[in-house]
Amino acid sequence: MAVARSIVGRRFRLEFSGHRFERKGTRFLTEVRAGLATFFAMAYIISVNASIVSRTGGTCVCTSATDPLCKTDPQYLKCVQEINLDLVTGTAAISAFSSFAMGLFANMPIALAPGMGINAYFSYQVVGFHGEGSVSYQLALTAVFVEGLIFVGLTLLGIRQWLARSLPASLKIAGGAGIGLYLALIGLTYEAGIGAITGGTADPLQLAGCVPELRDIDTGVCIGGEMRNPTMWLGIFCGGLFTAFLMMYRVKGALCFGILLVSIISWPRNTAVTAFPNTELGNASFDYFKKVVSFRPLKYVLAVQDWHIGGAQTKDFMVALMTFLYVDVLDCTGTLYSMARFCGAIDEDTQDFEGSAVAYLVDASSISIGSLLGIPPVTAYIESGAGVSEGGATGMTACITGLCFFISLFFAPIFASIPSWATGCTLMLVGAMMTRAAVDINWRYIGDSVPAFLTMAIMPFTYSIAYGLIVLVTSVLRLHDLEY
Repeated sequence: MAVARSIVGRRFRLEFSGHRFERKGTRFLTEVRAGLATFFAMAYIISVNASIVSRTGGTCVCTSATDPLCKTDPQYLKCVQEINLDLVTGTAAISAFSSFAMGLFANMPIALAPGMGINAYFSYQVVGFHGEGSVSYQLALTAVFVEGLIFVGLTLLGIRQWLARSLPASLKIAGGAGIGLYLALIGLTYEAGIGAITGGTADPLQLAGCVPELRDIDTGVCIGGEMRNPTMWLGIFCGGLFTAFLMMYRVKGALCFGILLVSIISWPRNTAVTAFPNTELGNASFDYFKKVVSFRPLKYVLAVQDWHIGGAQTKDFMVALMTFLYVDVLDCTGTLYSMARFCGAIDEDTQDFEGSAVAYLVDASSISIGSLLGIPPVTAYIESGAGVSEGGATGMTACITGLCFFISLFFAPIFASIPSWATGCTLMLVGAMMTRAAVDINWRYIGDSVPAFLTMAIMPFTYSIAYGLIVLVTSVLRLHDLEY
């Protein structure tokens, strides 16, 4: 009550703050727990994004005459390791800034960070492994910077808000349910989950869950020992069933407890479920983990944009720019709207949410600012649903998440060591809670049910929120034309 009646309470419109638009049922400690839940669900991005983007080689220069990609060049690989540490700092910094700004200015419980999926496109298709792509790392960051500025313009013109309001309510709900399924799929994969499934060769998806030694290096498919990985079962029982049990009894902070339990069990070495195996990478990770407190200043990726857009790279630059733009317009706009609906902020009369313009501006500005830190496009995170499910309904949730990311700048060895199997089942539980909104879709009307189903299916099956939204828009327009 003391916080609610303070300036802070009125700014975030907590219940009993006296603000005429106060948000019912909001409490200070609930918002704190929600912010922590969102952070722990997103903490993997600190290490995962750095790992993905550092594979481009960043600003490192390969000078080997016999090894064009410098796969074995010690000097180059040492430089790449330095780039990875820089990107850990950059990822935590932009996540802290953007999430705090979203909470403070837009008063929404939505956290932002470098987007999964778009960072893979940036790293593997635009820049390429060790810079073998069509665009240099510096020029790709320039495209990201320009994209953010264009994004700001689209927001000021109201195009993003129009896009979010133009679709029928049933189809907007389908977008949120599809994102829930997409989130569950992420939780099942190796990269950010428990590793129960993987991309197949004969089949689109295959059962996995094998130990790393039994995974094919090229395809990632298990060649034996499916469902035998102890880390997967640790995630299922301690991160999934234990968390679900706590949620059944309405234990506050259940999602946080599950993630922390699995992480603490995984940190000791020389166990079957250790996050630090006896490999060169595991040894390096454990040495970094033992530092506990360590701040890494940016050395190699700070403001390295290349503004020489003309020449042979112009076409590739424009392709990258337009791809970044269209993916972020669809992906981030859809995610922001879905999270707003999930936390109950949507006005059913206007089909918009309070502060939407400010939220879109924060998101767009963060993209350009992030590029100055060497980071691919920043976007709203569907893992924000973890905080919303804990009761977060105001910007205080996002501010707490932002503060946690800020703290992680100094405790990066700890937060970067949360294993993916600690958060995988949390993502699936959040996906289950988001998908339950599908009961509100008008399934009896074919004009709503078919686009809704396609959207919910395409998002997880193509591993892309953007593709699901494209199918949603095109199928609605096509059915509308046929109807009239």
